Formats: sequence, C-alpha cells, structure tokens
Amino acid sequence: MEAAVAYVDINAPLVERCRLNDRQAQAEIYRRYAKAMFNAALRITGDYAEAEDVLQESFLSAFRELSSYKGDSSFGAWLKRIVVNKSINCLRQRRLALVPLGEQHHEEPAEAAGLSPDDEADASYRADVLRRCIQELPDGYRVVLSLYLLEGYDHLEIAGILGISESTSKSQYSRARVRLRELAAQRGLS
Repeated sequence: MEAAVAYVDINAPLVERCRLNDRQAQAEIYRRYAKAMFNAALRITGDYAEAEDVLQESFLSAFRELSSYKGDSSFGAWLKRIVVNKSINCLRQRRLALVPLGEQHHEEPAEAAGLSPDDEADASYRADVLRRCIQELPDGYRVVLSLYLLEGYDHLEIAGILGISESTSKSQYSRARVRLRELAAQRGLS
C-alpha cells in the first residue's frame, strides 16, 4: 500500500522571502518563471511588446499581491493565472472581437497533418511556421486556441475567463483549428 504524498511547492521558501521584500528572492523567482510566462502572454496577445508589458505588470502584481497567494496551488500556477488574466485584459483594451458565429470557413474532414519530420531542422522550421500561423489567427480564435491547447484550460474555464458561453468557446476553438489548417496548408505544411 502506497503512502499518500503531500504536495510541496519547491518554491515555498523563495516565495516566503519574496513576502519579506527580499530583492534577491524576487529576482530568482523572475529568472525561474519569466520565459514561460512571457511565452504564455505572447501566445494570447499575439504581440511581442504587449507580451513584455504583460510580463512586467504580472510580476509587479504578483509581488504586490503575494499576501493573496495561499499556497493551495503551485506558485507557477498562481502566477500563470495572473499572466493569463492580464493578457486577456490587454486584448479587451484592444477591443477583443470574437469572430461572429455566422462567419464560416470551409472545414475539411481530414485531421490536421501529423508532423513527423525526418530531422530536427525540419521540425524547427515547421514549428516556427506553425507559430507564425497561430499569430495570424483573429484574436478570438487565437485566444481560445491558446488557452485550450497551449495553456490547458477547459472550455468551461475559458468561458469564465472571456465572459462567453462554453459553446462559443468550443466553436471558436473548432474554427481556429480549421483556419490554422488552412494557413498551414498555404505555407506548405500538410
């Protein structure tokens, strides 16, 4: 019989030092999380400069609001929620417009092509093309796709974050996949 193992956040001692305004601890937390949080912000905002702004604002908020972090999830998960919310707010300031339900793209029955390249250079090239295709998606498509596929939120959570229905989240995701396939095919990924 296995013994239950309690969850322990390896960053807890560092977080406690941050609560005491220890600048070295804050710098270490930033170093550990900045790249991943920047990438999450970039996937949602679709804009490098805005993602940088979101990153900085998120860390400032996190350090300012550290008293609200109760440790019931990992620090990284708590910080990611701040980044996602700030990214969404950034888009709202840009007047995030979800693509109207009436706007249809031709859906092809074939599933997205499985990318199993022969060499690393090809894989890197394909990943870069796919990243650029994601950035070309309309904001509504890109945000739902990023939150669902890349950030791991389910459609109910996305609906709550964006203030839309769960079915709208699902349809935006489905349409994003179709449009992403179209864009990838235009660039020779099939």
